[in-house]
Amino acid sequence: MKKVISLWLWCIIALVTFPSLAQISPALWQVEKQGVTSYLLGTMHVGDESMATLPQSIHKAIESSDAIVVEVNLEAIPALQMQQRSLPFLRLENGRSLNTELSDKSYKLLGTYFAEKGINIELFSALKPWAVLMTVMQIEMQNAGFIEQNGIDKQVIQSATRLNKPIIELESLEQQLEMFSAFEEYSDLMVADTFRQLEDFDRYFLGIANSWKAGDMEAFTEIYQDTFDDSEFGQLNEHVLLIERNQNWVKKLTTPLTEQSLFIAVGALHLPEQNGLIALLKKQGFKVTRL
Repeated sequence: MKKVISLWLWCIIALVTFPSLAQISPALWQVEKQGVTSYLLGTMHVGDESMATLPQSIHKAIESSDAIVVEVNLEAIPALQMQQRSLPFLRLENGRSLNTELSDKSYKLLGTYFAEKGINIELFSALKPWAVLMTVMQIEMQNAGFIEQNGIDKQVIQSATRLNKPIIELESLEQQLEMFSAFEEYSDLMVADTFRQLEDFDRYFLGIANSWKAGDMEAFTEIYQDTFDDSEFGQLNEHVLLIERNQNWVKKLTTPLTEQSLFIAVGALHLPEQNGLIALLKKQGFKVTRL
């Protein structure tokens, strides 16, 4: 079975590390049609100190663009409003609880993990399993020095705000959270995958980091190919979290890309392969060139 990292984890938190790389050179693409030039960047959602500043090539592309396109602009949502809008998607209802949604094995695994952190698992009893696993990943990333403040998406939005550039969202917060409802029946598999990958942190995540920081798209294509298997869960991952969203995004962007210069910043795994944004844009007649 091929599975380097479950895609649902990519959407929750995309990791970056490998601080020994002195020069960060992520892949930046130029998108052209009808005399209009735009840019496409695959991003990571959190980062370490080595990613605290955007490369000059990205800054220049943002400056030369008329508007910035992101998956969702979380910077525009106040903390209290974020909580109010998120809770309906995170909470279990109708007498359900975390231990009723998971097998005894999965619940015990989570309980042991939180106990080792000095946290009572009962604090999460009202949350859906995927939301609890999000907390697990956030804990691990913070312990490893990865924070949202250094994420590329956040920095792109902050740069656009400083330059008074309009920010266009491809999705709403609610749309992003709703996606995970498709995986609720696979909760035990998600728990197993999460802990399997955390046991071998370097193997599962450093290769991804290397590829992003070096702009190695061939490696990213291999990561994409190895991420999915032929199982029902693997195919559901690819369809819901990548294929369907990529197709929707291209429909939204096709006309605007011929009217104004856009800087598009979305998760890096949305770019490669035949259902990736690069291939889909080319099918729409755009010239897509690596800078």
